[in-house]
Amino acid sequence: MNLPVNQDVLDGILREMDIADVSRTTIRQGVAVAGALEKASGEKFIHLEIGVPGLDPCKIGIEAQKSALDRGVASIYPAIGGIPELKQNASRFIKAYINQDVPAECIVPTVGSMQGCNTLILECSQMQPGKNTILYINPGFAPHMLQAKIAGAGIEAFDIYNFREEKLREKLESYMSKGNIAALVYSNPNNPAWICLTDNELQIIGELATKYDVVVLEDMAYMCMDFRSDKSHPYEAPFQPTVSRYTDNYIMMMSGSKIFSYAGERIAIVAFSPKLYHRDYPHLRELYGLGRMGDNFVLTYLYAASSGTSHSAQCALAAMLGAAADGYDFVHDLHEYEKRAHQSKEIFLRHGFNIVYDKDNDQVVGDGFFYTVGYKGMDCQRLLTLLLRCGIAAITLNTTGSDQPGARISVSALRTPELMQQLDERLAIFEQIAN
Repeated sequence: MNLPVNQDVLDGILREMDIADVSRTTIRQGVAVAGALEKASGEKFIHLEIGVPGLDPCKIGIEAQKSALDRGVASIYPAIGGIPELKQNASRFIKAYINQDVPAECIVPTVGSMQGCNTLILECSQMQPGKNTILYINPGFAPHMLQAKIAGAGIEAFDIYNFREEKLREKLESYMSKGNIAALVYSNPNNPAWICLTDNELQIIGELATKYDVVVLEDMAYMCMDFRSDKSHPYEAPFQPTVSRYTDNYIMMMSGSKIFSYAGERIAIVAFSPKLYHRDYPHLRELYGLGRMGDNFVLTYLYAASSGTSHSAQCALAAMLGAAADGYDFVHDLHEYEKRAHQSKEIFLRHGFNIVYDKDNDQVVGDGFFYTVGYKGMDCQRLLTLLLRCGIAAITLNTTGSDQPGARISVSALRTPELMQQLDERLAIFEQIAN
């Protein structure tokens, strides 16, 4: 085994890539650094840095997409607002697993949730003069903050670590009361920490969103994946928690990437509250000749961005959402992530690591797609440096807006017992060089 990698080798690769601080790298830069270290060391790295699906794609989607291509949809522009079958089945899916009534007309497909969030941030920052700042509950998905920066919107953010339950109300109100917050962004379950907002916390968010007229952009990339309760039965409680129960100022983003392992086709939906979809904004009318938020989203922002979403991928997502609403248990296979998280957490803990975001108030955070680790208060730069030298790639928490030292672990690539054994062996090397 050619591990640990010599520090000089790592330093040389970072200089060549013009990276001054390895803990500030983006996910894609981190992948490139790990790839260069693999070549230099001759060792295959354990990739815990990138959250790609670790399961096979849903066959229902594959068959529906193949059938659509055979019908010739590849030569036909889809309606920018979405094909009827997708909109209708998405509405049924939302009712089945969230227990909310969202009409089909208020649901729009996007090129992954990335495009959905990007265009929504742009629209929200332009809807009302003086309200052009996006507020983030962190830790979070770093590209979401990059989207606001690219859009020229203001950015505010805070780490939720010390602001759970009623403390969250005071913290949010300290930002929203200024009057410049256009939208609030968070993921639930959370990427990277896997914490889950409680119903009380969602109610706090909803009440303040209504009070200060803030649009809540709720990222549900990992919906129904808080396995501490069984959310696999359509039209039966418990349902996916959501802010939509507590305000009309919501937009939910749901992706096919993780729940159906359909990341490669870049397909998702955004679901507007009916009130928000039909709400008229005079400033949007001045800018684009359309006042309604939903019309502008479809006919201005999405039209300019991509003129719609892949026709065949819409057919795939329509079939998967419809099957799930009719009883197809899409949650069953996702429990594999829970098993991988449980096993790999035990390995990290055995080698002296701790779980950074470890609680939802008094409840232990569940096992799922991500979790966070720290090592004896070690700062992010040294932690990632040592992990890389031991053949383990990850991302640091400071890149997610967290104030806590640590790293995010994605379990998607830990597919085999052999990889779990390698993780154990390499963390033993980590212990040796860290102490």
